[in-house]
Amino acid sequence: MYHWKKLGRPFIPQEVQGRPWLAEFAQAPATLILDDRVRVYFSCRPKPDERGQYTSFSAYVDLDRGQLLNVLDFAEQPILPLGDTGCFDEFGTYPVSVTQAGAAHVAYYAGWTRCESVPFNVAIGRAVSTDGGRTFQKTGPGPVLAYTPDEPFVISGPKIRRFNGQWWLYYIAGRKWKMVDGRAEPVYKIRMAISEDGIHWQRQHRDLIESRIEEDEAQASPDVIFSGGRYHMFFCYRHSANYRGKDGGYRIGYAHSADGLHWTRDDAQAGLAISDDGFDNEMVAYPHVFELDGKVYMAYLGNQVGRHGFGIAELQGQL
Repeated sequence: MYHWKKLGRPFIPQEVQGRPWLAEFAQAPATLILDDRVRVYFSCRPKPDERGQYTSFSAYVDLDRGQLLNVLDFAEQPILPLGDTGCFDEFGTYPVSVTQAGAAHVAYYAGWTRCESVPFNVAIGRAVSTDGGRTFQKTGPGPVLAYTPDEPFVISGPKIRRFNGQWWLYYIAGRKWKMVDGRAEPVYKIRMAISEDGIHWQRQHRDLIESRIEEDEAQASPDVIFSGGRYHMFFCYRHSANYRGKDGGYRIGYAHSADGLHWTRDDAQAGLAISDDGFDNEMVAYPHVFELDGKVYMAYLGNQVGRHGFGIAELQGQL
């Protein structure tokens, strides 16, 4: 058995000065390992507008490779501009996942737009960086993974991986909007698509992880690592109602697989729970697992889904 040792919270967005577009939140951390640093991408927000509406941007913080709680630098500007009027990413990019492809870096990101009958809709776009992952240029104004008859809304949460010479994209797809106390709440499940070129995708057309706490359990942030001869997925899940606090809020789950396609859920092996106090005493969410210099780490969100930054934990034991 193993567990995760919480090391601390390296980044608090409220402490950043001079970037009004980065006022709060550091959601969905995802890493790019560089020679002397670990670049952690995340999604943030400026203060809401006069109508109380948010936009979201994607940015990064650079952590010292030898001491992950030490911050070296921040993004000067968002890594991606928002989309033009009517585009799928007009109002925000959240979340983002980056991988290296030759001399370039490729990002898959969720872009969202506001709706009238429900709060938002989301699809997945693609962008490429040629400056070491500091800025990205979109492949085009539209998404590479959008809605289909089988996946009609909320295509989000991309986590890109390269396994067996292929591009594997784990993501979430909306299954229903559920009315709770007069508010539309999304229910989404974990899915997967495979590509030979990173542009054209073959979806698997099925939910990967069975629900456990309720039929309308929402699942997010499916992050996969290969170790010990099998695939390991860490993800988060929540209740469909009253999930913004401790009782129904996000927890981290776990599943394993021999082929990366078919999964057995075993949340008892997740190894990271809420704390007795501190920034993660109500929820833990959006795990991202990465290997660094012979060790394995997890970046994760705490209360209010990352409003006050993300934490880092180190694996104790072997997967």
